[in-house]
Amino acid sequence: MPRPDRDAQRVDPKDKAQLAASPVDGRRVLALFRPYRWQLALVSVIIAATSVIAMAQPFLLREVIDVALPQSDTRLLLMAVGGMLAVAVVTELLGVAQTWISTDVGQKVMHDLRTRVFAHLQSLSLGFFTRTRGGEIQSRLTNDVAGMQQVVTSTATSIASNATTAIATAIAMVALSPRLSLLSLLVIPPAIWTTRKVALMRREITTERQRQMADLHSQIEEGLSVSGIRLTKTLGLADRANTRFAGSSQRLVGLQLRSALAGRWRMATMHMIFAAIPALIYLAAGFPATSGGMTIGTLIAFTGLQSGIFRPLMGLLDTGASWVASMALFSRIFDYLDITPEVLPPAEPARLDPAAVCGDVRFEGVSFRYRGADRDALDGIDLSVPAGTSLALVGETGSGKSTLSALVTRLYDPSEGRVSIDGIDLRDIAPADLATIVGVVSQETYLVHASIRDNLLLAQPEASEAQLWQALAAAQAADLVASLPDGLDTMVGARGHRFSGGEQQRISIARTLLRNPRVLVLDEATSALDNETERALQTAMEALMAGRTTITIAHRLSTIRDADQIAVLHDGHVVELGSHERLVADDGRYAALLSSRAGAGERELAAA
Repeated sequence: MPRPDRDAQRVDPKDKAQLAASPVDGRRVLALFRPYRWQLALVSVIIAATSVIAMAQPFLLREVIDVALPQSDTRLLLMAVGGMLAVAVVTELLGVAQTWISTDVGQKVMHDLRTRVFAHLQSLSLGFFTRTRGGEIQSRLTNDVAGMQQVVTSTATSIASNATTAIATAIAMVALSPRLSLLSLLVIPPAIWTTRKVALMRREITTERQRQMADLHSQIEEGLSVSGIRLTKTLGLADRANTRFAGSSQRLVGLQLRSALAGRWRMATMHMIFAAIPALIYLAAGFPATSGGMTIGTLIAFTGLQSGIFRPLMGLLDTGASWVASMALFSRIFDYLDITPEVLPPAEPARLDPAAVCGDVRFEGVSFRYRGADRDALDGIDLSVPAGTSLALVGETGSGKSTLSALVTRLYDPSEGRVSIDGIDLRDIAPADLATIVGVVSQETYLVHASIRDNLLLAQPEASEAQLWQALAAAQAADLVASLPDGLDTMVGARGHRFSGGEQQRISIARTLLRNPRVLVLDEATSALDNETERALQTAMEALMAGRTTITIAHRLSTIRDADQIAVLHDGHVVELGSHERLVADDGRYAALLSSRAGAGERELAAA
């Protein structure tokens, strides 16, 4: 089996590339602590005071052994023993204060960092989340931040404490015996070199372990969600999923083992050397040439200091290794913070009252290309949707319908051209105002794991009970909710799976209508409804759409036959535009869509 230290040196090129591309600037790490500099200054004072006070112990011990006991000086003995007790009490009390303040600062720094990362991720466009695994995002917000939390709450103060203790102990050793101090301190340079090598090994393993943990989180999220379980059971993927998960878990076992054993033989050698130093000191003290007339009390005090210096020294070197290993975590977190949002809020938002918006929507020379795509998803779109009118978008899958509707909600910004409401470019409208003006009901409904009431109040937190029921009634969902034992307080379950797809969509429609937007985007909003419910909902929607600008994407062409305009998209271009009757009469692509998709009933409708 390969030795652990050799395994640890096998670095993934991707990890090297990440650390090379995103090096961690120490000033950036220190900036996280700048708001708490006075608390940190106090911690530094406490650490220094604790180290200095603790150094009184060996000198008090020397007085007891060399003076108080041989001379039977009871007064000196009581004073020395009392001093030892006082040193112990004071250092422990200072240690408690240090732990309290440093932990409080560390937790606040981590809170600031977590909230900054979360808020920054919220500002990123939809494209980032379609390109990034959910488990990876969760891992950075939980595992990576937790790893950094250990650094800032324990490692930083441990380094400061061990450093001051080691320096104070070294000074005390020199004061007691310069000759013996030289023998003890000769081992420090090789110890530093050895620990540095171990630190580099552990850093490489840490980055690999974090990436593997992110993969494990993704498997858990995908495999144990309601949708994931449904897919697993219907496709018979349980054995395959179990094997994949077991493999990822087993790789974590190997990484943990490598982390624990990395450089262990090197550190074991150093511990053996440290253990031999006291024996050499006793040997040196026995020869007149090297003892320098050392007393028994001085020898005992010195050996106590000598054994004591290696504890903070090794602690310092060990925490130094942990600090180096954490650089990969800082790199990953800062890497997220450095992502520039593709959709930026306006620096100076346009002044407008959402309640006074008419809802005139225009697409002017709009083109859009997804990142990494080799062609435009939309190209040269020019459309005008006057306030209070309706536009229906139809076309084959991939023609650009959903992309065009996503531009209205500013999930993306056009690569060229502009989208405006009442003549104001969407890029100049504050996000909160745009969310009030434009309401969306998508084919992919999302209900949070809360009550129906809480889901509806997401759209309008101040809505009254009567308004909630009114919105449900408009969406043909009031009877459904009223029939439930807990009514509005019924829990919808994870991702809304307590209800059928059609029931979820009706609740989602009610939530959007509760916001009463001036512009309504319906992206396959009735795709999960049966024909009878869809007809009932269409009847209600016709009244609600009066005076409201509506952009509709519908797979069932019969649901948009009464739209004021129908735009037929093909490969990102508008190839036909007109009313239902006109497009049927033109016998072009729209008529072909009717013929290919519709059943006999819809063909009859088309001919009507």
